[in-house]
Amino acid sequence: MTTPTSASASSAPTSTVATPTTTMGSPARLADDTAQGKTTIAASVVQKIAGIAAREISGVYAMGGGGMSRAFGAIRERIPGGGTGAANIAGVQVEVGEKQAAVDLDIVVEYGASIVDLARAVRRNVISAVERMTGLEVIEVNIAVNDIQLPEAEDSTEALVVPAHPRVE
Repeated sequence: MTTPTSASASSAPTSTVATPTTTMGSPARLADDTAQGKTTIAASVVQKIAGIAAREISGVYAMGGGGMSRAFGAIRERIPGGGTGAANIAGVQVEVGEKQAAVDLDIVVEYGASIVDLARAVRRNVISAVERMTGLEVIEVNIAVNDIQLPEAEDSTEALVVPAHPRVE
């Protein structure tokens, strides 16, 4: 029976835990380090990938919180330079480490969609897209449903029709 020597015990690879960075922190994290060079992926890139992947799922009406924040986000995205940057992607927050990423999504769902099924599909699509495009392991995708988009009235004049006989006098 052999006992390990101190040399063999100290030569075991040590792992370091990377401090996760939110989209507001360091702009880029190590994704690949080879003899030929390093590849870094900005947190804003992961954020955009996650946002696009979430919106690809039928039943997701919009990203973000309530109606006013969505309206301001839509306006900001139309302003040249206003829609760029990590903090400007409505409804998507990410934490990116050296090998892993976590995603938080705020979504608005179309009325009638199964929220449970929709959340599963969004989660699956976001994980697939981020892992495939970045090589980062997505450890979690948290989804907050903040609103439901109600179907619009078929004829907008219907709401303006006054009944012929009032109910009360």
